[in-house]
Parts: sequence; C-alpha cells; structure tokens
Amino acid sequence: MPLHPNFPTSPHAIVDPAARVLFETFRKAVNASTVRDASTVAIDSVIRLRQTRPFVVREQGYLVPKKSVFNRIIGDGGFELKFAQFLENCRDVVAYAKNYLAVGFRLDYVNSHGNITNYYPDFLVKLTDGRVVIVETKGREELELPRNIERLRQWCEDVNRAQSAVWYGFVYVDQAGFEKYRPKALL
Repeated sequence: MPLHPNFPTSPHAIVDPAARVLFETFRKAVNASTVRDASTVAIDSVIRLRQTRPFVVREQGYLVPKKSVFNRIIGDGGFELKFAQFLENCRDVVAYAKNYLAVGFRLDYVNSHGNITNYYPDFLVKLTDGRVVIVETKGREELELPRNIERLRQWCEDVNRAQSAVWYGFVYVDQAGFEKYRPKALL
C-alpha cells in the first residue's frame, strides 16, 4: 500500500508537536521490545588488515607510515595525524592501522536515541608483547562518546573471554590530555 503523498518519510520531517510525541512514544516502545542484549559471545570472523581491499579516500592531510600495512594514514582531523606520528615513535608499538571503513571493524551499540548503530574506533595497535590495543582519539567530547567507550570496553571483555590467543584492550586518548602530558609509550 503506497504512503500518502504528505506522509513524512523522516522523523525529522514531523513538525506537529503531537505527531512528534506520538512518533517518539512508538519508537521507544518498539525499541524497548526489540533491542535486547543476547549476552552471547562468539567469534565468527577475523579481520586481516593485509587483506583489506584497496580503497579511495578524499584528498586531505596524511602521514606516510613505517609501522602500518597502509601506505598512508589519513586523519579525520589534525589530532589523528599527530597521534599516528606518536605511534610511529613509540618503542612499544610494533604495528598499527587507522580503522578505515574499508577495514570493516565496527561495533554495534544502542545510541542515545535508542537506535542500534555502528561505532568505528580510530586505531588498531599491536604492541611488542603481542597485545592489541584499540584506540579512540577525540579532539572534543561528543554525545555518543560514553556509549562508544562502554561498548568498546564490553567488546574487549567479551573477546578476551571467548579466546586467549591475543589479549585485547582499549585506550581513550583526548587531545587536551595528550598534549598536556606528552606520553612516551602507549601503555
């Protein structure tokens, strides 16, 4: 059955306050009955960075790395490039990669609106002792940041419980703290 021509196709198009309240009430009720934590952990695939297919990025600032499988590290902002340079100079870092969309490493989580969406951490880092650290960098605080970090923490706990070959951890690096304390090593 086709929609009425005046039917809003996006929740942002609902301008009538009563209609918006009705929409939000239904959205919350549907999410409450369908979004559930199954509390199951299974490793169904492994991402091999060397097998990432070539991809195109827009022209922007970059770093030519020595410790990455990618020929360029493209930063979403200047801070990501500074952090990549830091990783290049860390003695405890064997290899790292920017987590591009083409890599495919993402974590699903319930955002602040109650919707399931994806979170893409910024860097994947392998340390000299074999541990892997997933790094989220931020130049400024964002609304979803606490949920992202909590989801990343939970993922690390889950994957470490499901296997013991590699230990996974996470680090959150904020620009102000990074520039103030100027660390010499990742961990």
